[in-house]
Amino acid sequence: MRKDLRRVIAVLLVITGTFGIAAGCTKQKKPVPKTMAEPTISLYVNETGQVKQVKIEEYIKGVVAAEMDTGWPLNALAAQAILARTFTLKQIKDKGGVPKHKTDASTSVEEFQAYAPTKINDNVRRAVEMTRGEVVKYKGRYINAWFSACDGGTEASAVEGLAYKQEQTPYIKAGVKDGCLSITVPENKKWTASFPLDTIRTAVKSTTGTDPGDIGAGNVAVTKKGPSGRAESLRIGKATVGGPALRLALGSDKMRSIYIDSISVQNGKLVMSGRGYGHGVGMCQWGAKKMATEGKKPAEIVGFYFRDVTIEKLWK
Repeated sequence: MRKDLRRVIAVLLVITGTFGIAAGCTKQKKPVPKTMAEPTISLYVNETGQVKQVKIEEYIKGVVAAEMDTGWPLNALAAQAILARTFTLKQIKDKGGVPKHKTDASTSVEEFQAYAPTKINDNVRRAVEMTRGEVVKYKGRYINAWFSACDGGTEASAVEGLAYKQEQTPYIKAGVKDGCLSITVPENKKWTASFPLDTIRTAVKSTTGTDPGDIGAGNVAVTKKGPSGRAESLRIGKATVGGPALRLALGSDKMRSIYIDSISVQNGKLVMSGRGYGHGVGMCQWGAKKMATEGKKPAEIVGFYFRDVTIEKLWK
């Protein structure tokens, strides 16, 4: 990370404008800094191997365009922009961006965030501009700005949905219900996936280090459900595997969530069905769309999914 960006972030941690959004908790508004400059970040372009210097707001436009349908309501896109900006600055502050490339960010979703500048339209530009410089903090620190496509109707905690235990995340409103299933696409309301048993065996062994052995009809089950009903752990043969880890090993597009309603072995395959799409932690994008359609502002959408947080405007 370049020295000038380090200096900017250091200043941002001290001087910020704060707007309380938590329900039942109004925080005093602080003066917006008058001299804060918008940071320029270094971006590794995975497709070409080049490193570009880009203004952070221009970068956020590409992230929003990649992460959410650009035709969705303006306020949903704006809420996404706030989280994308928060994620970016937290990664730079906590991890130095992408040390592998010695840059602040990367265009790879596996390394950083999804990025699709060719999809930027006027809707995205407006959403980013109306939230310019805004980030989410909890007790003065950037939050983990998680989001998922569809939380299945109920938000998960970080431990339940992501097996995340590196730090406490009291700002996640686990258990909140957003009604997203009423407007989402059919494949998020109910999905079914089947996997050859050899694929399951390989995934379990690579995840746990244990060969599950025979995976028969009576050897598969959800062994622990979290508060929202998600599968925190499963028994596969003689192995026990975490739900989030198994989903990553099998492919998050194939095993769409760990909100599993049924699991069984049929005709030499492991068959499971469930609801939702994604880990279900933080903002639900379909829930954000629903609230934006109902007239909710970006700060209200963010405040629905995160408690006791503030939105701070870091630069004009």
